[in-house]
Amino acid sequence: MPKKKHTFIDLFAGCGGLSLGLEQAGFAPCFVNEIVETFCQTYKENHNLSEDRYYVGDINELNQEIDKFSPLFKDVTLVCGGPPCQGFSMANRQRVIDDPRNQLYKAFLQFLSKVRPQFFIMENVKGMMNKIDEIEQNYKDFLGDEYAFAYDVLRAQDFGVPQNRERLIFIGNRVGVNPKMIFEEIYKQKRISFVLRDALIGLPHLESKTDKGQKDIENDLSGFTVRDFEYIQNDFYHFINGEKVLTKLFNHKNRYNNPRDIEIYRRLPQGANSLHESIVDIMPYKSRNDIFKDKYFKLDENQICKTITSHMKYDCNMYIHPWEARGLSPREAARIQTFPDDFVFTGAQNQWYAQIGNAVPVKLAKAIGEGIMKFIEK
Repeated sequence: MPKKKHTFIDLFAGCGGLSLGLEQAGFAPCFVNEIVETFCQTYKENHNLSEDRYYVGDINELNQEIDKFSPLFKDVTLVCGGPPCQGFSMANRQRVIDDPRNQLYKAFLQFLSKVRPQFFIMENVKGMMNKIDEIEQNYKDFLGDEYAFAYDVLRAQDFGVPQNRERLIFIGNRVGVNPKMIFEEIYKQKRISFVLRDALIGLPHLESKTDKGQKDIENDLSGFTVRDFEYIQNDFYHFINGEKVLTKLFNHKNRYNNPRDIEIYRRLPQGANSLHESIVDIMPYKSRNDIFKDKYFKLDENQICKTITSHMKYDCNMYIHPWEARGLSPREAARIQTFPDDFVFTGAQNQWYAQIGNAVPVKLAKAIGEGIMKFIEK
């Protein structure tokens, strides 16, 4: 008998970091929702799902049309997603569910109540803990007593990811599994983290572009969207790629930087920020040093990386390469997020950064998926 496929729906899927980790744990995507077409295009580039399996648009509209998709949702094992939630300040007295900034969170709960998967995962910012009692009540209001759920803040670095990243993870189910036991299985997968050097070593040297506005120029100095490449197959390579032998390098390309920024990148020692004495004479915003102390930050190759964020689409001044006078390339940021090297990002270069920064680290997602899969297989 062929092994049953355990399917999942990914809401707010972005480019697919959470999806990819779940796939590595043995799940198969059956439906994807993402509002940004460019992000969804990257998901499509890396998957073989048919067009009818994608809903590119607002989840609120998807909820209104949900009956149309019900045949695709039949017997789905898992629904996952990370609804953007801006209304979790402790100073905010408005109820979470009524805060207009949290309509996507409410829509996620509505979707769960209609589709009724066996399991669900919701990932979000650590700040959601500020109103955890209210959030627990929201789940009960939408799902009743049918689902048992638990939550914890997971650190990506505890699962090998070379990055300081914390996410609040909710896991629930309606099949009688104690969700706290699922977290216990996830904790068993903890391992020593790689450091930044592990993720960067062996990739080609790049330099900043010095000609502003020439976005389409590609060469050996500033990099390529795709090029032939022979990788160093170190432990980190196998951690993200398995045993695949890859011969192409994607999205390793640098952006324009002005001469002052390049000089700041060159002078700063590893681990130093905007207040370092080496750049006092050329540092802008000196009158506001207390605000802009991390305007520039040079990463330390012997530590884990600071949290990769979508701000990289604007500049990489807070993500200066430890031994080259430039910011991290999109491929380097993707490696830090533990995307495999054959995962291709589409769209404009600034959108590569946005997709990578918004993603769940793949190996963190894999650990979560494997924790759940243990109980499905039982």
